[in-house]
Amino acid sequence: MKTHILIAEEKGVRLDKWLSQQSADWSRSLVQQWIEEGHVKVNGEETKSNYKIRLNDEVVIEEPEVQELEVKAENLHLDIIYEDKDVLVVNKPRGMVVHPAPGHPSGTLVNGLMYHCEDLSGINGVIRPGIVHRIDKDTSGLIMVAKNDLAHESLVEQLKNKSTKRRYEALVSGVIPHDKGTIDAPIGRDPDDRQKMTVTEHYSREAVTHFHVMERFERYTHVACELETGRTHQIRAHMKYIGFPIVGDPKYGPRKKHEFPIEGQALHAELLGFVHPRTGEEMVFRAPLPEDMKACLAEAKNK
Repeated sequence: MKTHILIAEEKGVRLDKWLSQQSADWSRSLVQQWIEEGHVKVNGEETKSNYKIRLNDEVVIEEPEVQELEVKAENLHLDIIYEDKDVLVVNKPRGMVVHPAPGHPSGTLVNGLMYHCEDLSGINGVIRPGIVHRIDKDTSGLIMVAKNDLAHESLVEQLKNKSTKRRYEALVSGVIPHDKGTIDAPIGRDPDDRQKMTVTEHYSREAVTHFHVMERFERYTHVACELETGRTHQIRAHMKYIGFPIVGDPKYGPRKKHEFPIEGQALHAELLGFVHPRTGEEMVFRAPLPEDMKACLAEAKNK
């Protein structure tokens, strides 16, 4: 791990923007990740990406070592919804990891993409080629992939500008009394469990989820959730926060074993919309509920 000590010679600039200007190797998304993971301290304290630097601030960066993983192309079955020379949309099955990581070196979406096409964007380096956004291992549904750097930059910018459309369906525990609502609550790392996220004002980022009820059962609710922001585990953490955790969620759901026919959380990325990076065309894709989610809904009707 490399340590960098920088002294600010200007003021009023966002920390993430300022840091990305200090080295050609530090993209804004990269330094935002470092800040979120606690690798950056200002005057000895962790802070947020939107912190406005002050003259003579001491900024210390503990630059983590890049774990170079050898990503092997694998002939995996991919449910490709759409593909052209710039973008690709995949319907990811529940249980598939998006990109290789320690403990998951193979069988991931990236391994399959490397086999399927040779022209994935390289902005995120060897570990996550082409990946613009993620969905959790045990969440199913639509994910967009950039096949070149032009597409990657455009799609990332759309995510930052909140202009993409991302709608999920979920089965949650409990009966939500109101038909629709908005959860506007910042999300950050859980101080007691760094593998989890939680609603907190401490080192958190804005997180907004809109939801509406699709169907109510005696003890459960079928909801649609639309993301305005895209924080890690956002829907899972937000639904727990308002008292309606997602069925089957091993991190945020009830500790007692559930009785539904699903491995992981009953959450599916059902709709994905974005503007095509080359043509400017508005594109919207949908993926029907997988069989395990349909089985969960049928089971909820009988409970």
